[in-house]
Amino acid sequence: MPEIASYVEEVGAPTDRPTETIDARELPPPQPLKNTLERLADLDDEVVLVQRNDRAPQHLYPQLDDRGYTYETIEGDEQVVTVIWR
Repeated sequence: MPEIASYVEEVGAPTDRPTETIDARELPPPQPLKNTLERLADLDDEVVLVQRNDRAPQHLYPQLDDRGYTYETIEGDEQVVTVIWR
């Protein structure tokens, strides 16, 4: 698995900010959505959150749009990575 920093750089998210990771690959729906939104609410706006999942978080995207986040998803063979930032 590439380093988390390489995902952040690949999508054009700020690379000079702290990064946190949430691993939702083994969680059943709706836990990935719920856990990610809860984590974002607890984080400072300067933190870039990287969500690792086993599928694209389609239901998360409208929630992020409503909250003013920018995000990009990278789909790989073994995981889907969504980088979220303000």
